[in-house]
Amino acid sequence: MNYGLQLYSLRDITGENMALALSETAKMGYSFVEFAGFGGHTAEEIKAMLDENGLVAAGTHTHLDELDEEHIDETIAYHKAIGCDNIIVPGADVSTKEEIDLFLEQMNYAEKKLSAAGIKLGYHNHDREFKPNKDGLVPEYEILERSEITLEVDTYWAFNAGVDAVEFLEKYKDRIRLIHLKDGLKGGIGKSLGQGEAKPAEVRKKALELGFKIIVESEGLDPTGLEEVGRCADFLKAEDAKEGK
Repeated sequence: MNYGLQLYSLRDITGENMALALSETAKMGYSFVEFAGFGGHTAEEIKAMLDENGLVAAGTHTHLDELDEEHIDETIAYHKAIGCDNIIVPGADVSTKEEIDLFLEQMNYAEKKLSAAGIKLGYHNHDREFKPNKDGLVPEYEILERSEITLEVDTYWAFNAGVDAVEFLEKYKDRIRLIHLKDGLKGGIGKSLGQGEAKPAEVRKKALELGFKIIVESEGLDPTGLEEVGRCADFLKAEDAKEGK
């Protein structure tokens, strides 16, 4: 099994016990992780925990204010120290043309700095990025047309916006490195993989075909984060078994 886990899925324990979160993630069979904060740990502490559990940092969700001129060098140094070459901004205000213009100005500045350091900058969508904003712009396509930023496609939120995630991955494959494989019901109700309507088996197959890193995100904490992502791991193992993996 060669899949990752977005650690936001375990937010009920990461703040208090990052070591436990990483240990349990590895035991379930996940190979890599994407951080959503570091729980106050130094880069050296995080790297030691990763190494102890045979995990690697495939990416981080990092807020845009950590990529401004004042903080970006520190952010780069931290990511270098933990061996992470993907930084993903998890969301932004893209509700108007003015907000999109400001967002892309900030992202394009950060993208050049990060690229020079060997780190790719990406953006993680929710459903709003696929819908016209107050000024009639569709933010996801503004990002594609006006930047070199990669996309971390959250396939559940794309589905929730009425987008065929499989078709979108194929069409924009040259701009994608990572995806969030997620399931849920229309209307924003998240579920473990295989328990919703977002066709995660089809999305998984296409992502593997295209060579993307697949990162599981499951948001429900149902009844705990570990139990929910454990069900996701079971789903992926079953899909692998169907293909003789």
